[in-house]
Amino acid sequence: MQGLHRPDPSLANGLAPRLLARLRERAGAQVRALTRSNSGLSLDYDNPPGDPGLFGPAALCWRVHADFPAMLAGGVSALLMQTLHPLALAGVWDFSTFRTDMQGRLGRTAQFIAGTTYGSRADALALIERVRRIHAGVRGTAPDGRAYAADDPALLTWVHVAEVSSFLAAYLRYVGPLSVAEQDSYYAEQARIAELLGATGVPRTRAAIADYLQAMRPQLEASERTHEVVRLVMQMPVANPLLVPAVRIMADAGIALLPDWARRQLGLHGASVRRPASLAGMHLLAPALRWALGPGLAARARRRAARPPAS
Repeated sequence: MQGLHRPDPSLANGLAPRLLARLRERAGAQVRALTRSNSGLSLDYDNPPGDPGLFGPAALCWRVHADFPAMLAGGVSALLMQTLHPLALAGVWDFSTFRTDMQGRLGRTAQFIAGTTYGSRADALALIERVRRIHAGVRGTAPDGRAYAADDPALLTWVHVAEVSSFLAAYLRYVGPLSVAEQDSYYAEQARIAELLGATGVPRTRAAIADYLQAMRPQLEASERTHEVVRLVMQMPVANPLLVPAVRIMADAGIALLPDWARRQLGLHGASVRRPASLAGMHLLAPALRWALGPGLAARARRRAARPPAS
């Protein structure tokens, strides 16, 4: 029919990628907001050229920490594990804004992990020194009358082990397998960060981590404060209502990573209608999050390390 204009296929073909790119950008921004730091620090992951950071691209932690969905689930697991130690919980309860600004606390932790993994050597060491200064001022008395200090080497070791064991468990469950040797390498790498923060007696292998957790069990307990933290985690506030289902899936995915004994202590061992569906949802959600976020900081740091240093 004369006068009827057919759409130009080239216009449609060009429009679709642009719309997809805008959708990806907007989705990625919303997801990143979940762990955006409000520390006031800005890290430069692109400079200086040739700087491998504390570990370098071949390190296992560059691989393990690169997967956002697994790290988010691991972060939930780590936080819940840490609250089982009465002195660790007392420090968070008395000095942290966790109860009123959960997103900010998670964001600052995420920035520390990302910065010490992928940041330049100078930025990584500056982050570690900043945390050491903050820890030096965190001192008090727990409800049971015991004194606590955030820079207590033994307490630092507990917090560290709860984190790295959770991150690795998340990678193994939600990303893929690693050999025992690779797992040992990851733990040995991360022990350096713990020791720079002041921890001592840090376990450096999978077997040593398992032995340490078993030895710590008599010191752990679930108090009213612990259960309040569990409640806050399970009802984590989210600015964008569209992200609420995703956050709930991540919370249940994190709970699934906890050792059986920890779930029992936390009161999270009972049957849940929601959790099996959430764990199944993780297998659908994780690829969508990876698509929205793109290559991420690991790719930027890899390009930085590969560039020739300035002469």
